[in-house]
Amino acid sequence: MTIRVKVTPRSKKNEVSGELADGTLKVHVTAPPEKGKANDQVCAVLAAHYKVPLRAVSIVTGHSNPRKVVQIDLPGD
Repeated sequence: MTIRVKVTPRSKKNEVSGELADGTLKVHVTAPPEKGKANDQVCAVLAAHYKVPLRAVSIVTGHSNPRKVVQIDLPGD
């Protein structure tokens, strides 16, 4: 499954907080957007949200942008 994500770094907590009007998932992470820390945390938050292993989540595009495309390998895909 491929999803669009809007990331808000340096938030108070790690969470998937809803959806934008265009279907983009809003994800808040506590990590700063430095040296891939926020990206790593985004993957961890999404892995927990979708109940998949961390290795099943990868950022496809938007590594240095708050808007990302993320690939999630769900069981049975």
